[in-house]
Amino acid sequence: MKIAIDAMGGDFGPGPIIEGVVEALKKKDFTAYLVGDEKQIKPLIPQNLQEKVRFINSEDVISMTDNATDAVRRKESTIYKSIELLKQKQVDAVVSAGHSGATMSLATLRLGRIKGIKRPAIVTFMPNIKKSYTLVLDVGANVDCDANNLYQFALMGEEYAKVVLNKNTPSIGLLSNGEEESKGNSVTKETFKILKENCKSFIGNVEGSDIFKGGVDVVVCDGFIGNIVLKTSEGAAEAISTLIKQEIYASGIFQKIGALLLKPVFKGLKKATDYAEYGGAPLLGINGCVIISHGKSNSKAIKNAIFQAVKYIENDVTQKIENSLKVHNVCKF
Repeated sequence: MKIAIDAMGGDFGPGPIIEGVVEALKKKDFTAYLVGDEKQIKPLIPQNLQEKVRFINSEDVISMTDNATDAVRRKESTIYKSIELLKQKQVDAVVSAGHSGATMSLATLRLGRIKGIKRPAIVTFMPNIKKSYTLVLDVGANVDCDANNLYQFALMGEEYAKVVLNKNTPSIGLLSNGEEESKGNSVTKETFKILKENCKSFIGNVEGSDIFKGGVDVVVCDGFIGNIVLKTSEGAAEAISTLIKQEIYASGIFQKIGALLLKPVFKGLKKATDYAEYGGAPLLGINGCVIISHGKSNSKAIKNAIFQAVKYIENDVTQKIENSLKVHNVCKF
C-alpha cells in the first residue's frame, strides 16, 4: 500500500506531519510518499524507517491565503504533485492538511468523479452520547445542492458508514428544522420524497441535536449547512471545556479536589470531542481516496488520517459506492 502525504501543507510546517507519518509507519505496513522540500523533511525520518519512505521533492506550497483556483496552474506544488501521483496510480491514496479548497478542486479535476456522481462530498465524524460517531455530509464541498445531490450524498455516506461504523444497515437521516415530513425548504422536501422511495435505511428528517444523540448513523445536508454545523460544534465543545476550567479555578478547595477526582472523566470528554481522533475527512465521490485533514492537525491527527486512508483502501470504498449507484440506478434522477 502506498500513500502520498502533502508534507508541507499544514499550518505548522512539516514537523507534526512527519511525526504523524513516523507514528503511522510504526503501526501499519505501507510506503509513505512524502511530497515536499526534501532538505527539510528527510532529516526528520529515523534511519530505520527510511526504506519505507519515498521523497518527492517540491518547494512550492499552496498557502491558506491563496485562491483554490491557483492550484490548477501551480503544477510544482505539493498538493498538485500528490494528486498527480494518485492519478498516475503510483500511490493508492492522498492525505493533506493543506488548502482544503485546492485539494478538492484538484481531486475533482484531475481524478474525476465516480460515474453517476454529480458532486463529491466531504464526510466528517461527529461524536455522540453512545460513544460512537455520527457521519455528516456534506460539510463544505458544495454550498448549493439540489435534491439529487443530497440523495447521492446519502448513498455514499451509507457505504462509508458500513466500513467505519461496522454496521450492515446504517440509518440515514435528512437534516431539517423539524422531524415532520412537512418541515424544511423546497430542496429538503423533494429530497425527503426521493429518499423515502429509494432508501430502505432512511428514517426521515432529523434535527441538529439528533447528531449527538446517536440515534442516526448518517446525516445528510448541503455543504453550507454542514460546515456551519461542524464549526459551531467545534466552537461549542471548546467553549464548554473553557467554562468548566474557569469554574474549577474560581471555586473553593473542595471543588478543586472534586475536579481532580473527575480528571479521567474530563480526559474522556476531551478525547470524544478531539478532531485528532479521526484525523481527517474523506472526499467521497471522486475516483480515488483523498483524505482532507485540518490545517492545525497535530501528529496524532495525521497518524489517524493515514489510518483512515488505509481502511478506505482495504475496504475498496470507491468500488462499493460505484456498486451502490448501480443498484439504485442513480442515472434516472
